Amino acid sequence: MAAAASLPPPSHSHTLQDFDPVKKPKRSKFAFACAILASMTSILLGYDIGVMSGAIIYIQKDLKLSDVQIEILAGILSVYSLIGSFAAGRTSDRIGRRYTIVLAGAIFFAGAILMGFATNYSFLMFGRFVAGIGVGYALMIAPVYTAEVSPASTRGFLTSFPEVFINAGILLGYVSNYAFSKLPLYLGWRMMLGVGAIPSVFLALGVLAMPESPRWLVMQGRLGEARKVLDRTSDSKEEAELRLCEIKSAAGIPENCTDDVVQVSARSSHGDGVWQELLIRPTPTIRHIVIAGVGIHFFQQITGIDAVVLYSPRIFEKAGITSPDQQLLATVAVGFIKTMFILVATFMLDRVGRRPLLLSSVAGMVASLFALATGLTIIDHSDHKLTWAVVLCILTVLSFVATFSIGLGPITWVYSSEIFPLRLRAQGTSIGVAVNRLLSGVISMTFLSLSKAMTIGGAFYLFAGIATVAWVFFYTLLPETQGKTLEEMQVLFGNLNWKREAKKMEMKNRADTTEVQLAGSN
Repeated sequence: MAAAASLPPPSHSHTLQDFDPVKKPKRSKFAFACAILASMTSILLGYDIGVMSGAIIYIQKDLKLSDVQIEILAGILSVYSLIGSFAAGRTSDRIGRRYTIVLAGAIFFAGAILMGFATNYSFLMFGRFVAGIGVGYALMIAPVYTAEVSPASTRGFLTSFPEVFINAGILLGYVSNYAFSKLPLYLGWRMMLGVGAIPSVFLALGVLAMPESPRWLVMQGRLGEARKVLDRTSDSKEEAELRLCEIKSAAGIPENCTDDVVQVSARSSHGDGVWQELLIRPTPTIRHIVIAGVGIHFFQQITGIDAVVLYSPRIFEKAGITSPDQQLLATVAVGFIKTMFILVATFMLDRVGRRPLLLSSVAGMVASLFALATGLTIIDHSDHKLTWAVVLCILTVLSFVATFSIGLGPITWVYSSEIFPLRLRAQGTSIGVAVNRLLSGVISMTFLSLSKAMTIGGAFYLFAGIATVAWVFFYTLLPETQGKTLEEMQVLFGNLNWKREAKKMEMKNRADTTEVQLAGSN
């Protein structure tokens, strides 16, 4: 009781921004562990992308498939995942974030087993349908859960974990390709796809040890349970109390309510009326949030990342690397670089901020795509092998995935999971994920045809132009969200002069810090 009495009374005059001492508080290891477990579900998508890049070489030979059939097979999982991402919003509002993650793992397990035992093209497509639904669930719920359980001070770091594990999954898929490539043709690709079932079992079991999201618990009126989770996932007791206060306010529960369980309306607990608020009659603030949240997912995929990752063996073949073993080894290098740079990004997000990393990342992608397109075009029009052009293509593929991974890759998941208001978060994030998966499927299923129609160099010139438009979009519409609580996002997006206000706030924070340091030295 004494500890509780020492806490400041909940009040609109206190926010989490008020508690930013010169000496940083001890970070919550429990929140870190929860974020790790939840985000590991994203390894399922990464593994599928990585393993399919090599498996399609052997599937095409074994099942005698055309390039069009291979395009559809590679990209259809992303389209199927639309079902899972749309369903996950409503499912997670009803059964909770945690059990939705378990459901995602179970569905993907079934899909991986079906793909591993596929005997023909139709059977394989059915397996990808089931696995796609599981991927859609996982992609939507992992960043939402992580954002809701994370303290504001490390939310950028923790919510970038889904992209970390997507990259780790891609690297594992590439390694799996190389490891099983020596097996007989009929067995190798089936082992590559079927092994993906193993991680989903461990993930589903591990998630059962996690607590439920505190924001979901408040939406259900279970305030006592939410308070316990916040105590364990916050940097301090003060922050836990303030987070609970702000979540209750966002959920429409009186701040002075101290009951452990309260009655809430079905509208709040089950997400009723959310689609109307998001799409049919949004306020100007919500409209800005939706455009930003959906737009960043749109540009993440339309700039061609899945074309590079999924068809990297084809790109290296066009660049002059003809040996299948060398192509697979080159893709392992792509996966390694992608994973290393995403790890760098996770440590920079809460120090540098979202906007500087995002704008720098997209600028690097534009330069890499233009250089890659130029190298491939020169090789295409040359009668003999140009070693320098081959080296240029390899280096620009690596620089493209590196610049993507240090900014646009992780920030897409961080940004879209943190900007939506509490009541709209699950469904709002699901829209972004649905757009992400739809565009991923479109790019994956059309890249080979596109490169034949306008040359592979022309395809990458097109991606470079789109990336340039993306940079302008991000510069114009996406404010800095670093250090803001999830409940403060509406105020940030509701301010049309957010750039000017952000600079004022930054100057004020610097002045306050200097004043505190001077007072301490005196």
